[in-house]
Amino acid sequence: MKAMIFAAGLGSRLKPWTDHHPKALAVVNGKSLLQRNILYLQQYGITEVIVNVHHFAGQVIAAVENAQGWGSRITFSDETAEVLETGGGLQKAAWYFEGESSFVVMNADILTDMDLGAMISTHNTGNAMATLAVSDRSSSRYFLFNEAQELKGWQNVKTGEQRPEGILEQQPALKPKAFSGIHVISTAIFPQIKQQGKFSMVDVYLSLMNAYPIRSFDHTGALLIDVGKPESLEKAEQLFQ
Repeated sequence: MKAMIFAAGLGSRLKPWTDHHPKALAVVNGKSLLQRNILYLQQYGITEVIVNVHHFAGQVIAAVENAQGWGSRITFSDETAEVLETGGGLQKAAWYFEGESSFVVMNADILTDMDLGAMISTHNTGNAMATLAVSDRSSSRYFLFNEAQELKGWQNVKTGEQRPEGILEQQPALKPKAFSGIHVISTAIFPQIKQQGKFSMVDVYLSLMNAYPIRSFDHTGALLIDVGKPESLEKAEQLFQ
């Protein structure tokens, strides 16, 4: 199995570090976020990884080359001309997954001890188009799932936006779950992606959820931290040695 790590973002929440460096190279106890996630994937036998790059792309490439991929075979997807967000970035890298049945995607700024092997197994036995890591935690945005763990909507609790509009009034039993930035996706999704250019995987999932099963993998209780702000770097150093 192969994986993709999203490392192209500007990391504006992590200033001043990201004024001079890419977010993926922010350091937690002597190891960069990117290195930690490469090593995390290795725990589950995944040693072939494509990394998209945009912000200070040269620094990311140099770090990987200098470390010889930390033992993995790393390929780069060049988004230096324009950052394509998660959906556009994945679509650009689709060629890398030819011949695979499914693959893992994760954000470079997520650190977790979630059992990825169990998530992959759940995906494989559930015949899902995609399986999304979620948990019960506070967030401004939530995916909404039915009792069968199938995606049926999305909400932003700060703005009140719902997609589809009014979904919670129509289906009040839907359960809100916070997305953790980790996906297991079937390669069968690529022909079904109709969006072009710069777009989010959230848009893809919401556009496909009524035609194909998009399911959740609840890892509530596992360690998870979004290392997006300077204070979260300090917390990450307490959680991840």
